[in-house]
Amino acid sequence: MATAIPSRPKWWHRLDSTGGGLGLDLGLYAVSAAFAAITAATSTLVTHRHWGGLAALGYLTAALLATGQLLVRRRRPDSALAAGSARWLVTGLAWATTALLPLTWQSIQRAAGRTDRAQEEVLVVEDSGRRLLETGTPYLGPDSIAALPPGEQLLGYTPYQPGMALFGLPRALHEAWWTDARVWFTLGTALALILALRLLLRPTPTGPTGDPATLLRAVQAATVLPVCALTLATGGDDLPVLALCLLALAFAATARPGWAGIAVGAAGALKLFAWPVAAVLVIWGLTRRAGLRVAAGAFGLPALALLPTLLVDHEALVENVLRFPLGHGLVASPAQSPFPGYLIAANVPAGRLVAAALLVAAGLAIAVRLARHPPRTARTTSLICGYGLLTAILLMPTTRFGYLLYPIAFLVWALALDPPRIRQPADEEAPRGVHLRT
Repeated sequence: MATAIPSRPKWWHRLDSTGGGLGLDLGLYAVSAAFAAITAATSTLVTHRHWGGLAALGYLTAALLATGQLLVRRRRPDSALAAGSARWLVTGLAWATTALLPLTWQSIQRAAGRTDRAQEEVLVVEDSGRRLLETGTPYLGPDSIAALPPGEQLLGYTPYQPGMALFGLPRALHEAWWTDARVWFTLGTALALILALRLLLRPTPTGPTGDPATLLRAVQAATVLPVCALTLATGGDDLPVLALCLLALAFAATARPGWAGIAVGAAGALKLFAWPVAAVLVIWGLTRRAGLRVAAGAFGLPALALLPTLLVDHEALVENVLRFPLGHGLVASPAQSPFPGYLIAANVPAGRLVAAALLVAAGLAIAVRLARHPPRTARTTSLICGYGLLTAILLMPTTRFGYLLYPIAFLVWALALDPPRIRQPADEEAPRGVHLRT
């Protein structure tokens, strides 16, 4: 008989259950308020300072509400003001005030003429949407980039997959605050997360499929966590990629391998960061005898997105999608957060080779792990993606602090992907004689 194991580690369960989850809520909002205030006071980026000023007030408001909920719970444990639904409302308010409000304000000010109310990636995505309409490809060729003034060559690069240009199409068609690419990043992110929640909270005769409290924490990690809220408000292109990957994991957790492939394939058509997640999901699918169904969407959609641009101008595609991210473009990427890979590359003799060797070694170790112990559940898949991307981000010579939103979300989301009432396909399709822990 399979041995039941808790869906959450004991240390996390103790931490997350303090005050019915309100203790960790308060800690999250309080620390986030401090982070936002420090950002407002010290950041060298105008968009980040603007976000910090507004977000600090939003996080502080959420922290005060969480404090009030804790006090109410001590007096009346059964009060609706301290129940799970009230925690969801505070989380929604926190997201609205720390991400949606700064985003909307910056978009309106930008439409009114402010040129310092959007990060460079917003401009790049919108320019790629315009080029897609005009030329059939979102990319400039190497000759066109070289012809730009030196100060503008960096913005000539579009280091994304072709699907990302779709978020720039509204701006190409009409100039208004609501056509800002960040607005459409937000819509895509919200839709993907809502669908994931519907999958994991679908009703059953014994109650909801997943644990609402655990899912609340997972949603917080993908929305109100400062690295996510700041990214969405000022740049935003990583959030729909992350949300689609989380949706793919939700499909996997509810035994829908074909849809899991489609969701992660849509993410892969936006950004390369989703491709490792797609590879791990395909391996998960192989353990379910559904590898081809996962792979069809996971790799088919990115291929379909790449094909037209490859036919229009293959040199532009290679320059933007391969040469520039690998550090061989006409200008260097500004992504230089002081993680170990960057520090090694910058300070050790032959540092880039050393960092690359460490990255390859880590990749081989993960590949061996996958070959020997392929993931059989969505939870394990999410954990592998989280730890794998965290390792890669730390060891890459060129990386950004904001990329940490991916591993953080995957690791926290994993806790919500193995609730007792979700029917894991591993329980049904495991070979005879193999006992799986559920």
